[in-house]
Amino acid sequence: MNDHELRAELEKHYRESYGWAMSCCLRNQAEAENVLQTVYVKVLEGKARFDGRASFRTWLFAVIRMTAIDERRRLWLRRLRTDTYERHIASKVGEQDPEATAYHSEIRELFQRALAKLPRRQREVLQLAFYHDLSLAEASEVMGISLGSARTHYERGKQRLRRLMNEVEIIDGPGKGKDQKVVPTTEDGGRA
Repeated sequence: MNDHELRAELEKHYRESYGWAMSCCLRNQAEAENVLQTVYVKVLEGKARFDGRASFRTWLFAVIRMTAIDERRRLWLRRLRTDTYERHIASKVGEQDPEATAYHSEIRELFQRALAKLPRRQREVLQLAFYHDLSLAEASEVMGISLGSARTHYERGKQRLRRLMNEVEIIDGPGKGKDQKVVPTTEDGGRA
């Protein structure tokens, strides 16, 4: 594949690549953008080469996944080194208002929490199949696992996600922990 064709394929799959990078980076936009830029540099400099054994999109998603894993390791080491400094800064800033940080609708938030509770492989195969419209065979190639294993993770992930969504209790009001029960009160603060 020549440079022009490679650039055309990268442009064609930009939106899906960005969505997959967001998934691999746990919805951290800055990290996803950094990972995607690193992937493009790898591809255009020839450090990651498309050999044609899979579709271009499947190959690209695998490169994004591996780059995100490498980036997560680097970030973890960086955070480990600067942990003391970050705690010091955080203590000066103080806690932010929970209402100001809640930007998702309640249902979407519940779904994301349930999805996050899934084991990594179940979560990844569901994201590849539903959000990126990959077949299970393509998802297994991206993840570097067998097709049978991908099918197992897919079915178990769907079942567990369904169970988690059915078990979730909606918590009223900001500041309530996910394990706290909401107790109705009267106007004077007593229990109803």
